[in-house]
Amino acid sequence: MTQTKRIAIIGTGFSGLGMAIKLKEAGYHDFVILEQSDDIGGTWHQNHYPGCACDVQSALYSFSFEQNPNWSRMFAQQPEIKAYLKHCAEKYGLLPHIRLNTHVAGARYDETSSTWTVETCDSPALWRYMQARGLKPGDRLDREDPELPEFGSLRADVVVSGMGGLSTPAYPEIKGIESFTGKRFHSQDWDHDYDLRGKRVAVIGTGASAIQFVPEVAREAARLDLYQRTPPWIMPKPDRAIRPLEKRLFRMVPQSLNALRQSIYWTLEARVLGFVGNPRILKIGELQARRHIRSQIKDKELRRKVTPDFHFGCKRVLISNNYYPALAQNHVDVVTDGIREVQGNVIVDGKGNKRQVDCIIYGTGFKAQDPIPAGMIFGRNGQDLLDAWKDGAEAYKGTAIHGFPNFFMLMGPNTGLGHSSMVYMIESQIQYVLDALKQMDGKQWTSVEVKQGAQSQYNASIHAKLGDSVWQTGCKSWYVNENGKNTTLWPGFTWQFRQQTRRFDAAQYRIAGAEGSTTRAAPDAKPALAAGG
Repeated sequence: MTQTKRIAIIGTGFSGLGMAIKLKEAGYHDFVILEQSDDIGGTWHQNHYPGCACDVQSALYSFSFEQNPNWSRMFAQQPEIKAYLKHCAEKYGLLPHIRLNTHVAGARYDETSSTWTVETCDSPALWRYMQARGLKPGDRLDREDPELPEFGSLRADVVVSGMGGLSTPAYPEIKGIESFTGKRFHSQDWDHDYDLRGKRVAVIGTGASAIQFVPEVAREAARLDLYQRTPPWIMPKPDRAIRPLEKRLFRMVPQSLNALRQSIYWTLEARVLGFVGNPRILKIGELQARRHIRSQIKDKELRRKVTPDFHFGCKRVLISNNYYPALAQNHVDVVTDGIREVQGNVIVDGKGNKRQVDCIIYGTGFKAQDPIPAGMIFGRNGQDLLDAWKDGAEAYKGTAIHGFPNFFMLMGPNTGLGHSSMVYMIESQIQYVLDALKQMDGKQWTSVEVKQGAQSQYNASIHAKLGDSVWQTGCKSWYVNENGKNTTLWPGFTWQFRQQTRRFDAAQYRIAGAEGSTTRAAPDAKPALAAGG
């Protein structure tokens, strides 16, 4: 039996929960939140590796409408952020709307009824099925396999994706990896039951997650080989415990917490001037990062290995106080010759050197360029979303996609940030989607679909702005796809994005009415330009 809901939300991270909270506040109660994991929290539930923490200050990395006076540190760690999200879900009455252990296998738009059919199945059963067949997240499923878990269906007028851009783990292609006889896992799927003490561990990748967990692994492992392709720029982390007196002040005078939040916001916002304004400003940050290396690493050869040769800011700038000291230990080796192949329990590097290992940990991040797997979202005429994105992911205001009516993405293409809190961007998008729903209900529209011209013009303005940014100075990063197109980052101030998403601009959409009539924008209607342009 197919169930029917007005709105289906995918995910229980900041995006999904924030959307649901604002729906309830606006009087919407006929919605469901689908979560593939066994608990709330999205990325802050799925990522639980040792040392996992946020690199944006806690006071800003939280909902503006639910500021938390009880953060223990300036930069919150994963358990505390997850607890905060569970608190929000409970406080705002979302638990009855949430379906845990529910994997969304696909969603298909029906043009006749202007509705979406969402296929779901039991997540634990699907995970067992995938493990038995050696499948990884994002791999295609054989729908004809009789062993495949049973699927159910849900019909919704509107689908809101809160899956985020960093939800599908990325694995490197390594010759012979299937022959490895030891333990291996991705940082997102950390195996806490595996005892690292006394083990020979190989970590592949030096991204944001690895920067955090490598020091923790180095404390226990007998030997740690860190396979580095490109070193990141790393800044000191201005972290500290929040004092009891400060917490008391935040509780008694909420305006003081908001003042701290605002001061952090505007300080971080100033970074945009270097990223997309005058990259020479970033030289100040580079000098500080170089001092950080010199102060924490005495060995000249190791300094050379960990010093980037690309512009500061071109790749994501990371923060850590304990990463470099971990690398400087005698039992840790930074390998920069790549991996030729794996032979049983031996890793052969690019120069032919062999190292025996007991465990491989992937610190290789996520498929930011393919945030939604192929074969999952089908729009008008049965078009797969990834086929629509064959030249790179794009959306109108990072939220709506031509060919996919009544489908909204939170944290969609070109909404990512290299300088501030994604929660600010998420709240801006939530306001835009909420206004779209209000207009749909108030004017009895059955579907809204952004026009191709509006989407194309909007993205042209975004990429014109990105062309002058530090992110396009030649380094290889997950911000940019194989064609050199930056599909990830927002090229401007976050308050500019909020201005653009304050109201749903129906003139840029193809709108179907309750009787099936279609209204079109006036010929002179023009979409908003990106980044305040």
